[in-house]
Amino acid sequence: MGIKKKYSKPFGDLNSLKTSFFNNNDGMLDMADGMADVLLMQPKRTRCKICGAKLSKPLYHSHRIGYIECTECGHLNSECEDTDDFASKVYVEDDYSKNYSAADKENYIRRRDMIYIPKAEYLRDCLKHEGLQAEDVNILDIGAGCGYFVSAVRQLGMMATGIDVSDSEVKFGNAMTDEPCLTHVGLTDSIGYIEKSSANVLTAIGVLEHLVHLDENIDAIRNNANIKYVFASVPMFSFSSCFEVAFANGYNRHTGGTHTHLFTNESVAKMAERMGFEIAYEWRFGSDINDLYRFLMVSMQKNNNEEFSRYFSDRFVPLMDELQQVLDKSDFSSELHFILKRK
Repeated sequence: MGIKKKYSKPFGDLNSLKTSFFNNNDGMLDMADGMADVLLMQPKRTRCKICGAKLSKPLYHSHRIGYIECTECGHLNSECEDTDDFASKVYVEDDYSKNYSAADKENYIRRRDMIYIPKAEYLRDCLKHEGLQAEDVNILDIGAGCGYFVSAVRQLGMMATGIDVSDSEVKFGNAMTDEPCLTHVGLTDSIGYIEKSSANVLTAIGVLEHLVHLDENIDAIRNNANIKYVFASVPMFSFSSCFEVAFANGYNRHTGGTHTHLFTNESVAKMAERMGFEIAYEWRFGSDINDLYRFLMVSMQKNNNEEFSRYFSDRFVPLMDELQQVLDKSDFSSELHFILKRK
């Protein structure tokens, strides 16, 4: 079966949910720099996170960290390991969730409907093409965070539960929903949950890049025959990575912070192969143009050209969807959603 591909998605009112990226660029950059400080204290990475190939010298440096392109699968690896110590500091001790949690239920539902319902609809429609109706779907969502995606798929009639390492996010998410469906787990507990799950679909929205023990999670998925499909989104080595190199004073939301490695088309395929799955569906809609727009706006405002930044914005924003579609179709954009099917 060939891969069924879909490209792009309108930005819509996305910028209204990312106001801190614009209004608090320096604060967000300080947060990312703090995480970089922790990462730079970790051991040097010698092997590719995906295929285990030996790594050589960095392809480039961004915000003090070197990034190495794997010669075997193209995966982009930071020069330092993401370790249990790193994960504990940036996900648990520092309560990273406080930067993203919605303030109340109205905002929670708005964010869910704007960002996560389209993803849930995509999953539902692809599974329907596979012969699965909504009532046939049982989802385990790993790295569920505040449960936006779990809430979205349940809204569409699918059964779903989620797990996450952040106790504060789990408590917040359960408080926002009518029926609590999130469970707090330890940093390595997801492996046991995956191994024992009766779910036929595993979902990981913006999660795989954060798993310190990715190898063990891949093995757990492969070894649980109940799991027939995997739906995930991952950050990709992309134009956003290039823009972050060029704008050193802009918040590096893509190649930095907790993103210690980025996927490529080849490394996603290699990961699927290791799981015993094949790529069945792809949906590419990145935020590269949004990142470029943000960097330009922040730079102009820092240069005391606030009035001109509005002049630029009025002319650039109407073009963003069309420009992003060009980048998405180049297969070098910042995010990939994909569905894997067990062979």
